[in-house]
Amino acid sequence: MLEVADIFREVGQAYRARFGARMLPSHQRAMRDIELCRTAALGGHLTKCDHCGESGYSYHSCRNRHCPKCHHDRTERWLAAWRPRLLPCPYFLLTFTLPEELRSVARANQNAVYGALMREAASSLQKLAADPRYLGARPGMIAVLHTWTRDMRYHPHVHILVTGGGLDRAGGDWIETRNPAFLVPCRALSVIFRAKIRDALGQADLIADIPKRTWRRKWVVHCQHAGTGKKVLEYLGRYMHRTAIANSRLEHFDGEHVTFRYRDNRSSKIRHCHLDAVEFARRFLQHVLPRRFVKVRSYGLYSTSSRPDLEQATQMLAPATATSDSDSAPTPEPDDSGGEPGQAALRACPHCGVGHMHIVAELLPTARSKTPIRIRAPP
Repeated sequence: MLEVADIFREVGQAYRARFGARMLPSHQRAMRDIELCRTAALGGHLTKCDHCGESGYSYHSCRNRHCPKCHHDRTERWLAAWRPRLLPCPYFLLTFTLPEELRSVARANQNAVYGALMREAASSLQKLAADPRYLGARPGMIAVLHTWTRDMRYHPHVHILVTGGGLDRAGGDWIETRNPAFLVPCRALSVIFRAKIRDALGQADLIADIPKRTWRRKWVVHCQHAGTGKKVLEYLGRYMHRTAIANSRLEHFDGEHVTFRYRDNRSSKIRHCHLDAVEFARRFLQHVLPRRFVKVRSYGLYSTSSRPDLEQATQMLAPATATSDSDSAPTPEPDDSGGEPGQAALRACPHCGVGHMHIVAELLPTARSKTPIRIRAPP
């Protein structure tokens, strides 16, 4: 299968020669890690079948959170932890998008702007949800930052999965939405969100070069019903530890140009994008997040400081488990992340299908040792 790593290894030198002086440390680290992922440079294990004697190599992963081959196990653990925490109530999915005029500011000040985007989107929603005309309660929210479109263009936005109800201010009753299909008015929400972002950027001294028309135009805030929230949680989970594209979407690379497929948002048809390989690398790396930036955050009842309130809400809603589950979890898409080295001893032999693969030697990272193989006693 064609991989992002194959493209980076081919064009990495040209890309660094062209953009090296302007590459962020996080971009340099991501490119290097992806190039080395599951290669001898990071070390690994030599495995051997206890039945037919077939042997094979299993190299270590880079563990960079932007690598398309890593973190499948961490994503599954995150989903396993969150599935039982979802309250048995209706959910809504809201999307807050930064306008085009702010994207250059966001790209140059990622920590400040991305943090403000997530924080102020949640704060805006909490402000309207607290209004007795709409909900008059405190909901639970899970926010996930995305910075890409399906063809990898730069498009910062945040998705928020929010409960269709919440605890009242006194924390004694669960308040449901008055209309099952309506949470809060998006037009009013977008106005509050715009004002909060303006104030946040002003405090960060990032507002001077932003055109004044930005604060007069309509901002995009979208809201849709999300059923029980399970399907949306699965969707968000797929992007927990990955970035703009999966290896499975890559179709062709001739050394100079890359072709990948994506689904058009409007028509739902499969489209193909053809890019110069260096441009492909540029589009990919612009979605690499700053080091230690937290792209998934919880607010309201789902915040870590509100665990007692979440437990109370769970107990209140326990009898309501008959909520319609028409959006049960979708069939998982094929995953190209591969297994982790520590699981090698549990694998069935791919050659005979009868025996099991056991680790017989450790392969030390070639960059750190001139004698990279340490022999173990066979099983």
